[in-house]
Amino acid sequence: MKGASCDILVVGAGPAGSSAAIGAAGKGARVLVVERGSVIGVPVRCAEYIPAPLLGEVHDRSFLVQSIRGMRTFLPGGEETEIRASGFTIRRDRFDQSLAKEAERSGAEIRLSTRALSRSHGEVLLREGKDRFSTVKAKIVIGADGPHSTVGRWIGSVNRRMIPAIQVSVPLVNALDQTEVYFDKDMYGGYGWLFPKGDVANVGVGMKSGGGRIPSIKHALDRLLCTLREHEKIRGEPRAMTGGWIPVAPSIKTTQGNVLLVGDAAGQTHPITGAGVAQAVICGRKAGKWAFRALERGDFGLLSRYEEDWRDHFGASLERASKRRRKLEREWGRLEQVLKTCWIAYREYYAGS
Repeated sequence: MKGASCDILVVGAGPAGSSAAIGAAGKGARVLVVERGSVIGVPVRCAEYIPAPLLGEVHDRSFLVQSIRGMRTFLPGGEETEIRASGFTIRRDRFDQSLAKEAERSGAEIRLSTRALSRSHGEVLLREGKDRFSTVKAKIVIGADGPHSTVGRWIGSVNRRMIPAIQVSVPLVNALDQTEVYFDKDMYGGYGWLFPKGDVANVGVGMKSGGGRIPSIKHALDRLLCTLREHEKIRGEPRAMTGGWIPVAPSIKTTQGNVLLVGDAAGQTHPITGAGVAQAVICGRKAGKWAFRALERGDFGLLSRYEEDWRDHFGASLERASKRRRKLEREWGRLEQVLKTCWIAYREYYAGS
């Protein structure tokens, strides 16, 4: 696809964008994917856990690191609970790359180091590298370009509430087969985690700014690392720090005209846990499916069915999580009392609407 037109332009080659490309190109649509990074999946901004059912959505499984059988949750007062949560920790860069390769095998073209800058009169201005500009005319645009979505701004649909997260890789003292989640009053509106990956673990913190009242996120991570060392779970020095932003607001409007949003760009991330890989893959496939149907039938009104489709699948759980987040933040001073209705490890979380 070297010309100046395509059926579908996908902005972003993460799990959402590549899955959308697979869904459309596999049916015969001419799909161009533009990715601003020079290497797909790098840097990794993810705790690198996926639920077991997601394996049914992918073919290449070379990204798997180890199986996970459950999750342990630790409260500030020392209480802990354990639930079964089957899944896997992964190499997220390889996961993204495997989906991108599948998109290419399906017929999509992927251009790296390419940014979508603006849209005018049906054409999208692209910048390839530092100073090479071109335009592409696309019948449909799918924005899969992360929480600070350029495509989302084009249709006035942007994530308004996000929390920062940082993470490091640390050697483990002993192998673990459960993820661990830590709550602390200094981690306002968020939590800390330890996700094992063989002989190392991803240790991180995601939390809201406290406006000067709450220690910094870096301070919270340092405290968590000290706690894990004291309990002889990790050893050595942390390395490979990464960071990013997690949408935690109610999901935004994801369809307007010939534009669809998916993944973090669509606010499809779980507002309580911050998990988003499964939604990105599944909703990406749905976006690709409805984009192709709209092209096939020449009826762009069908694109609105994408919004109905993904909300039928994830809407109720994301809306519940959004309500629980509002309650959690509002009553943070009563963290231990309120947490059982606001965290997924407890039955009370699922009670009511």
